[in-house]
Parts: sequence; C-alpha cells; structure tokens
Amino acid sequence: MIKYLKENDFEEEVKSGVVLVDFYADWCGPCRRMGEILETLEDVNVLKVNTDEHNELASAFGVMSIPTLVLFKDGTNTGKLIGLQSKEDIIDFVNSKN
Repeated sequence: MIKYLKENDFEEEVKSGVVLVDFYADWCGPCRRMGEILETLEDVNVLKVNTDEHNELASAFGVMSIPTLVLFKDGTNTGKLIGLQSKEDIIDFVNSKN
C-alpha cells in the first residue's frame, strides 16, 4: 500500500510495523521508475516523501541523492538503499531487515 506524506505525520506513519519510505521528487526520472516498481510490491507499506516539499526531513535522514529508500520497523530506521533498485533487490532488502 502506498501513501504520500502529509504535513506532519511522518512519525505517526512509521511508528508501527514495517514501512519503506521512498524519498523522491516529481522531476526525477529514476524516482518515477522506482515509483512504478514500488506500485507492484505486495504486502509492503510504502510512504512516499517528496524531497522538494519535505527537504528538512530528507536532510534529517541523510538523503543526498534520490531516489533513496529508508526502511523503518516500529519507528526505528533499519537500513537505506540509494538509487534505482530492482523489485527483487527491494524485496530482499525488506525481508532481510525483518
């Protein structure tokens, strides 16, 4: 399931369960491709964070290039992937951190 970050609900969105956060921008080609891949994932909660709208949040998580995926488990940051990833690599990343 894909959600888009609203104003100040980041902590609420990642506080329970496993959530894959996609830091992206609308103008970014690889980000658009990553979005298409994320839409095909089943049983993965995805929170999309637009870095143009939420640059302080991106900075807080050390996002230097996009797309960047950050995995949270019960509110704790458990890992990061940088750049365009294959569906298989994303699934392996999520499963390895659970």
